[in-house]
Amino acid sequence: MDRQVSLVARGRKLACLTIGWNAIEGVIAVGAGIADGSLALVGFGLDSFIEVFAGVVVLWQLRGVAEKREASALRLIALTFFVLAGYVVAEGVRDLLTGNEAGESTVGIVLAGVSLVVMPLLAWAKLRTGREFGNPVIMADSTETALCAYLSAILLGGLVLNATYGWWWADTLAAFGIAALAVREGLEAWRGETSVTENVRSGDEVCARFGAVGSSRA
Repeated sequence: MDRQVSLVARGRKLACLTIGWNAIEGVIAVGAGIADGSLALVGFGLDSFIEVFAGVVVLWQLRGVAEKREASALRLIALTFFVLAGYVVAEGVRDLLTGNEAGESTVGIVLAGVSLVVMPLLAWAKLRTGREFGNPVIMADSTETALCAYLSAILLGGLVLNATYGWWWADTLAAFGIAALAVREGLEAWRGETSVTENVRSGDEVCARFGAVGSSRA
């Protein structure tokens, strides 16, 4: 019983850590994105805010919230992901057609690099806790956190190419990549409980892949 209480407490701490990190990350990313004219950074920041909401859902689940209420929250999360994807794609197409060039963003590069280290480690901790506790929601949430590492890699690639070679359109392509992953996350959230098993299986692969990266950089 004490072991179970300890694991629940650890799960809550990890969820709170995720919420806090994503909130700070979102503010910095959106602010830097607006200042530097980077659509990819803005999209990355908005995705971070959605992940904050998703973290709150995990906390609800750990406190035994009614299943119907949890399902409604997941549907709302899904809709926000779809809106984000639509906004990013629309703005990206506009930038490509008008030739609106994104500026270089040192802040964005540093933020993406740090996130590429933090997210895999956090995802691994969640996966381990979920397995020990036997909680599929925590394990599924570890996949969502691991996907943030993909977002960080896409963002970092676009920002570095723009800063190094002046390929302003790389920022827009990175934004499209973020939109694609936002759609995927939205679909998984919309399916809710039916996607948990699939998320856990994919989480093993994603966490293992990025866990090696995070460990080598830490």
